Amino acid sequence: MASTSATLTLSSSIHLLHQEPKSSLISSFTFKPNSKKTTKTLVLQSECIRFKSPFSSSSSSKKNSPFLASAVSSAVDEDVDEEVVDGGGDTVAVAPPIPSTTKPKKGKAALPLKRDRTRAKRYLEIQKLREVKKEYDVKTAVSLLKQMATTKFTESVEAHFRLNIDPKYNDQQLRATVNLPKGTGQVVRVAVLTQGEKFDEAKNAGADIVGGEDLIEQIKQGFMDFDKLIATPDMMPKVASLGKILGPRGLMPNPKAGTVTTTIPQTIEEFKKGKVEFRADKTGIVHLPFGKTNFSEEDILINLMAAVKSVESNKPTGAKGVYWKSAHICSSMGPSIRIDIKDMLDFKLA
Repeated sequence: MASTSATLTLSSSIHLLHQEPKSSLISSFTFKPNSKKTTKTLVLQSECIRFKSPFSSSSSSKKNSPFLASAVSSAVDEDVDEEVVDGGGDTVAVAPPIPSTTKPKKGKAALPLKRDRTRAKRYLEIQKLREVKKEYDVKTAVSLLKQMATTKFTESVEAHFRLNIDPKYNDQQLRATVNLPKGTGQVVRVAVLTQGEKFDEAKNAGADIVGGEDLIEQIKQGFMDFDKLIATPDMMPKVASLGKILGPRGLMPNPKAGTVTTTIPQTIEEFKKGKVEFRADKTGIVHLPFGKTNFSEEDILINLMAAVKSVESNKPTGAKGVYWKSAHICSSMGPSIRIDIKDMLDFKLA
């Protein structure tokens, strides 16, 4: 019944549009439709009331009575934005725009999906050399890896072991070191933080950089010209201030990694020869570089078996059930090759 009354009022107002004289008009409102947005604008003038219909041109609009404005305003939906403008054209009030609710993606979420990524022609060619889900014996896998190393530079050789552990529990964390018999294939720059008589001992042992509090200050200022940082136990209270700088880079001295020690000469020699630190990430995967593609197949096999034995011997006490879930090897720019775990664990060097 209320809607019928409003319709009659609006109809009668439009009927009186041409009959009411100008002198009886007091004020004017105009509703302007916006073509880009469903918004109607309310314009206040000092003499008359005008209603601009979206279906008629501005030249054909007529002046209306005061009660026409109230009838029209009652028919406007509550969700329509209104903008009040005075006769001089100055804005009195404007409805704020609706803010966007979508947030820009960051990190891995911003990367394209795997199905949308494009591979280089070289990569597409070499991945045809192996079957995607097939498990290869250790010797065949190393042979395939050598065939896939076709870049113009010497690539690193990597092993990726998925283990049945959950590192969020203390008794299932894995962090250890392995001595690669054939080395890493790269020059390792070793820095030593020590003081007193150990200072000269570190220099004579072949350390590239030796320092105390002065070296700590240099690191705070951004100096990172080293691959390994070794510290003596008496320096650790001072080294603690470098945690936020060295921690994310994996350079923070740690007893489990063998980088906090009193036997500095022996430790320097081990890292120079090919001692590598490894740890399981939060998903339980160990990523371990163990050589270069210019190594012979036999040398790659020797280093790989040393890495496997180290991961096996350092099995966390909290690990239950099947320890090894999968094992892959690859070059740094090549596709991965899946290894038969039983063959890998039972493999013996000649």
